[in-house]
Amino acid sequence: MSTGIAVIGTGYWGPGIVRNLARIESVTLRHLVDLDLSAAQSTAERFAPGAAAHNSVDRALADDHVDAVVIATPIRSHFDLAGRALQAGKHVLVEKPLAMSVGECRELEVLAAERGLVLMVGHVFLFNAAVHAVKRYLDSGELGQLQYIHSRRVNLGRVQADLNALWSFAPHDFSILSYWLGAAPVAVQARGFSYISEGVEDVVFCTVEYPGGVGAHLHIGWLDPRKVREMTLVGSEKMVVFDDVSASRKVQLYDSRVEKTGAGPHDFASWQVDIRHGDVTIPQFEWTEPLHEEMLHFLSCIEDGVPCRASGAEGTIVTAAIEAAQMSLQRGGARVDLEEILGG
Repeated sequence: MSTGIAVIGTGYWGPGIVRNLARIESVTLRHLVDLDLSAAQSTAERFAPGAAAHNSVDRALADDHVDAVVIATPIRSHFDLAGRALQAGKHVLVEKPLAMSVGECRELEVLAAERGLVLMVGHVFLFNAAVHAVKRYLDSGELGQLQYIHSRRVNLGRVQADLNALWSFAPHDFSILSYWLGAAPVAVQARGFSYISEGVEDVVFCTVEYPGGVGAHLHIGWLDPRKVREMTLVGSEKMVVFDDVSASRKVQLYDSRVEKTGAGPHDFASWQVDIRHGDVTIPQFEWTEPLHEEMLHFLSCIEDGVPCRASGAEGTIVTAAIEAAQMSLQRGGARVDLEEILGG
């Protein structure tokens, strides 16, 4: 049985989605929709010549042979398009973030639940083999007690004029952290700086508190000379680095730690630490394109009822974290509890 799919948005991320859907035998790509008709037509010619390429969302949603819709449009349109697709009885995968507020996310969750439809968010790193490898280290206890995480997600370019770097990059960090830690943030503080467009922060620094005293620091922006996608996890026994840009060293496990050995700190003689510099291990794992794995998972949720790894509920938590960080930016870096955003 074939699953009919319409893709709305064939600009930056859409062609990759179409390319991967076209590789799946159980998929029939029926519509490629974009306000820029030439973009839809070009994507169809390259990857899905049998799909109708046009600029009418209504036409795609009215097609009874369309079972699911994938939305890869600008963030501000996510809520409207996902809501329209769910109301039309279509399963939905919407690119990150799910929506611009917790209230909008919850409306989409309710719509999907009432109609028995899959609502999935494009948290593509949840389908990344390196991210899974780090999760195994955490769950096995090999790192000891996790102390803090530092993330840099920066590059030069893809500057946006309407939404800041927080909304562009932070969904990745917050979705990965929620997966690794199995918990939502407790509180967020954020400071940002605008250099190109007034009021649109090009660089943002976030400090995030998680349960159990785990801290995280996020440096995100589009004004750095190099593309960096690196997350460092520091444990009491070992440390691990996830470098998504590296081709051969995506995960590096460091047998390194700092231990307090003295009884102090009453005086210098009694306060000492032991610093261990051990071996670096680079684990081997099977690598597959995360976007392809994400598309396969979406199909499994629809066709086989597999529980969704990136559900609407997960999307709501990620949006809540970003919304809290945005509120902190507006308050000059003040601490914002997630309870204030989630209403609980």
